[in-house]
Amino acid sequence: MKRFFTFYIFSLVLLDQFFGATGFGDATAPGDIIIGGLFPIHESVKEVNGTWICDRFSTARLVQSLIMVHAVEEVNKRQVLGNLTLGYRIVDSCSDVTTSLKKALSFMRKNNTRCVAEQPSPPVLAVVGGYHSEISIAVTRLLNLENIPQISYGATSGFLSDKTRFPSFMRTVPEDDHQVRAILNILKNHQWTWVGIVTTDGDYGRYAVQRLQQHAKGTNICFAFTSVLPDVLGDSQLQDSISATVKSITENENVSVIVSFAKPNHMMYLFNHLLKEPKGKGKVWVASDNWSQSPSILSGKTLSEVGTIFGTTLKSGNSTTFEQYLKNVDVDPEHHRNNAFLYQFLKNQTQQGKRAKPGTANDTAIETLINMIYPYAVFSVELAVEAIAQAVANLCIERDCKTRERLQPSEVNTLTHTYTFFQLRDALRKGTFTMDGENYTFNENGDLNSGYDIILWNQKSTTLVDVHNIVATYSIKKNHTLTFISPEKEQEVFSVTGDVISSCSNKCAPGTRKQSAQGQPVCCYECIPCPENYFSNTSDSIDCYHCNRTQYSPMGSKTCIPKEIIFLRWNDKYHDTLLAFTALGALLTLVVGIIFIARWNTPVVRASVGPICILLLFSLLSTFVSVILFGGKPKDELCQARQVLFGLSFTLCVSCIMVKSFKIILAFEFDPSIKRVLKKLYKPYIIIAVCLSGQVIICALWLTLKSPKTKWDVLENTKRLLSCDEKSYSAFGAMLCYIGVLCLICFGVAFKGRKLPHSYNESKFITFAMLIYFICWIIFGPVYVSVKGKYLPAVEMVVILISAYGILFCQFFTKCYVILFKKEANTERAFRQDVRNHSLGSISEMNSYSVTSIGIQNPAFDVELPMSNSMSFVPLTNQNPSMGSDQSSLSLSPVSNLQLTRLQNDDRFNKKHLKRYSSLPAVICKS
Repeated sequence: MKRFFTFYIFSLVLLDQFFGATGFGDATAPGDIIIGGLFPIHESVKEVNGTWICDRFSTARLVQSLIMVHAVEEVNKRQVLGNLTLGYRIVDSCSDVTTSLKKALSFMRKNNTRCVAEQPSPPVLAVVGGYHSEISIAVTRLLNLENIPQISYGATSGFLSDKTRFPSFMRTVPEDDHQVRAILNILKNHQWTWVGIVTTDGDYGRYAVQRLQQHAKGTNICFAFTSVLPDVLGDSQLQDSISATVKSITENENVSVIVSFAKPNHMMYLFNHLLKEPKGKGKVWVASDNWSQSPSILSGKTLSEVGTIFGTTLKSGNSTTFEQYLKNVDVDPEHHRNNAFLYQFLKNQTQQGKRAKPGTANDTAIETLINMIYPYAVFSVELAVEAIAQAVANLCIERDCKTRERLQPSEVNTLTHTYTFFQLRDALRKGTFTMDGENYTFNENGDLNSGYDIILWNQKSTTLVDVHNIVATYSIKKNHTLTFISPEKEQEVFSVTGDVISSCSNKCAPGTRKQSAQGQPVCCYECIPCPENYFSNTSDSIDCYHCNRTQYSPMGSKTCIPKEIIFLRWNDKYHDTLLAFTALGALLTLVVGIIFIARWNTPVVRASVGPICILLLFSLLSTFVSVILFGGKPKDELCQARQVLFGLSFTLCVSCIMVKSFKIILAFEFDPSIKRVLKKLYKPYIIIAVCLSGQVIICALWLTLKSPKTKWDVLENTKRLLSCDEKSYSAFGAMLCYIGVLCLICFGVAFKGRKLPHSYNESKFITFAMLIYFICWIIFGPVYVSVKGKYLPAVEMVVILISAYGILFCQFFTKCYVILFKKEANTERAFRQDVRNHSLGSISEMNSYSVTSIGIQNPAFDVELPMSNSMSFVPLTNQNPSMGSDQSSLSLSPVSNLQLTRLQNDDRFNKKHLKRYSSLPAVICKS
């Protein structure tokens, strides 16, 4: 095993001699526990006379190394390790992978002094750094050979989260997958959907672009171009790549926003070429943490030329203490021989100060250092040092780490020839560390999900750019949310970016939807107008949304318009006409009722069965009232009431007419046996109640099982009909058929009595009224089925009015005419004379004899014969034809005895007719 380590260290020494660049040296401080530091003090390397040397000294990175120095001194001052002290060894990676590997060898050689003739010293137990992901990936593989844990303060590549390949790597920053999500939030927040990408060809850049494209799927964000620059500045292809990138940016005129994961120097070269083109100016740049706080990339240019620069930076820390530390730094270079980087910086500042203005070198040096403080680096570096210190303190509680049991990254068991790993790596991975009163832990991937700050660059002066203007924060733990730190900062951002549009196609206005253009990315689209009855009320809407049933929209509409509600309105001229007829009918019905009541004891009223007539008039009035319910805005209650009211009122009407028809037949039935049966069956009010109860049952079942309700129908795109739905046409038909059956009975009975005396000739008018009813309702069926729209209720209104008017005219107008204008016919004498005339006419018809009728014909008299108490019936044979008009009694015999004898002797005179004739009543009025 000893030979193995000798060969291993010899190989590392050879690598140290043949690879890597020459730098300034390192920065060291003694201690019982030594931690390494790997910082990119220089930003590149270049070849001079065959030797690679570090180039482009970075003051900002020097300040970051001083954060580690300050953090170590603070740990010792607070005695976090008890009687142990913490030391450091900081080297320069020169932002180069090969140089970083060379410098990392120094950490490993210090841990193998048993094989090399060097003074014994504490081993390097852990390394803070490097900053770049490519360097960290290479260095952690080398350090893992001796199980030296590495804690990076800036390497964010997601590849490093793979613990199977990088078991000793940890970091105090989130991985780039989270940064990519933060950048996408910025793009979505501004609705920038057509974006360019610039990156360098390294592990960091490739991973970031791959994750950005992956997360952009489903967010409607597309990338117009992806420009990849060589990772090494000295690459011969760099200029060609920058020219191609400039061409991509200037030719894609719709691309106003560019996301860059490039390194600072690459961005500086890119801006130098891009700003020469007018179309390359005024863009919005979203910078990754790689260059988001590197104002040197402007190289003398102003933000007004470049455009707007957003940046994502790692979580910021409190830099107050460190700033005070820098203010107390001794500016004499000779006092910093142990820190070659600070020594060189102060030396250069002193020389420049002497050339410019003697006596100002000290102030200038300190001011320069303070201006280069990156708050995220303060947090990340200090937390890395705190984590190592607290993990070491936990391990050294029960062991003597100062002398006998000094901590080692690994040991070899000489008996089993196996490695025994100390628990520093596990202590770091599993421990909880406290800083500034907050607790922190590494997750299962060795990452610290601390979040990001979003910055907006501000041009303070022609030479000063503020790159620490934090406007928002991005929280990983709080559901990946982007939050502005204040309304003022939000307003500041949108005052700069609110008018910036970066999309493949112009915005689709409300009333249109986006449709992907043929053969183009999803972000390149055409604006298609929304069809009828569809709308979109936002810009760049993906879909058009259907209007609900109560609304409509024309083509290309951005909103839905309520449809006009159609029904038979009160102010409709047709409805007004029908209501006028309804009111007239109701008024006439009331007038007839008043006339009948006023002439209640006259023969016409008494012969018309006065109480039944009043009930009939009430039913007609109810029928007219039901017509009113068919107009206006339908409601469930009105839909149910209108049909029920009509059905019951008209059933009552027809029932009353049917009772009157039966009474006519009963009065003039001459067959005694039939007449006796009819008299027993004739119960007027019971008949009316039974007929009405049948309709009540039908309506009750209708309302219970399938009650009429309101319904909506679409008439046109712009209108919808509100109407009553009968629900059960069977019940509706049953109601009408029931009335029809009653009307048919009335018609049959009335038709049989059509040849009765003129005074009793109401049967003809009942027949005529029933014919009107049948004709109207037979026509109603097909018309009701075929008519659609708001005038459908008017059809039924017309039929009801015609039916009601038919009964009103036929049943009452002739009677009212006699009562008002033919008062001589409204007497008992005229009534009896009409009966006598009918009797003589019947006999003449049976025997083909002509009998001259006398008296006044009155077609309005009803069946019931009006009589006073002074009246009596006597047989015709007992009448005295010789009595004069001045006598106290008057013979009203319809025929003489001589006529009767002649009829009896006539063979053609049928015995049945003779019996009927003999039974005719004769009325004698006595004084």
